[in-house]
Amino acid sequence: MSKKKTITAVGLAGLGLVTLSACGSSDSGSGSGGDPKTVTVVSHDSFTYSKDVLSAFEKESGYTVKVLKDGDAGQAVNKAILTKDNPQGDVFFGVDNTLLSRALDNGLFQSYEAKGADRILPEYRVDGDKHRVTPIDSGDICVNYDKAYFTEHKLAPPASFADLVKPAYKDLLVTENASTSSPGLGFLLGTAAKYGDDGWQDYWTKLKANGVKVVDGWEQAYNEEFSGSAGGKKAKADRPLVVSYASSPPAEVIYADPKPTTAPTGVAAGTCFRQVEYAGLLSNAKNTKGGQAFIDFLVTKRFQEDMPLNMFVYPVVEGATVPAEFTEFGPQAKDPETLDPARIAGNRDQWVKSWTSLVLK
Repeated sequence: MSKKKTITAVGLAGLGLVTLSACGSSDSGSGSGGDPKTVTVVSHDSFTYSKDVLSAFEKESGYTVKVLKDGDAGQAVNKAILTKDNPQGDVFFGVDNTLLSRALDNGLFQSYEAKGADRILPEYRVDGDKHRVTPIDSGDICVNYDKAYFTEHKLAPPASFADLVKPAYKDLLVTENASTSSPGLGFLLGTAAKYGDDGWQDYWTKLKANGVKVVDGWEQAYNEEFSGSAGGKKAKADRPLVVSYASSPPAEVIYADPKPTTAPTGVAAGTCFRQVEYAGLLSNAKNTKGGQAFIDFLVTKRFQEDMPLNMFVYPVVEGATVPAEFTEFGPQAKDPETLDPARIAGNRDQWVKSWTSLVLK
């Protein structure tokens, strides 16, 4: 995932801990080329999975999967729109709810209802009976806090958006640029959902006055500025609050050596905004049947349960389980802020423009 450029993919993979797929291809080839036995999947750089899980699909379906990674989510979506008449592949994976309307309005996808779509939890379904996209995963953008800092300073960590503008938390928060970062945009959208069209700018005025620091992307914010992360500790970072993900604390446990018994970081549950990531069958796909089979595969329990430790996202199908570390250290927010994709579409550009003028100038 490109975290320093334009809008990134589903944030949880933004932990920077994923690896490139062993079966994928990151070249810029011409897609499936009409080969009926090859399915070409276009995605962002952080689409990854277990090799044995994909191999099982290839063996059972008879298709060979080629993955074309096209930069971060914003870049990948824009390129897919520009090439929709002669698409690079058959399936696009990785458009999230912050970018969905752009893809739909530009006719990027054709209708297909995945087998097993009835098992997708209702709160993730969109697009009514058109079925142009299929929900695949979800994740929560939330403020994370450094437990050690707050214990040492005998200060309760913030629990809500409102807490972040209190004097006790002055100069403690680092966030990402809303115009260049997916978590930065998600945090902005969360404040718009919380305070509405008439209140979010006033909130950011207060947040700016309270010393919020803005950096280009997640990598810099989390690994260089945030004192609670493994990278931040090495960098001697001094900000104990960061905009990251609900799955960041379990990642700090899973990748630590030795593993701690408790996560060194926590999540301010009242600051979360939910992202949902989708896949769709590209308009003018050369291998329609293969693309349909691959979308069916994405909503199988096997793939859904493979995602958390590969992309640090949560399943969206009923009955799919997550690793114990997710349940213990990074459960999904119980009441995250959400926005209808149509509302995001109607306001996103103006919100970002206003945010940039208000916060960065």
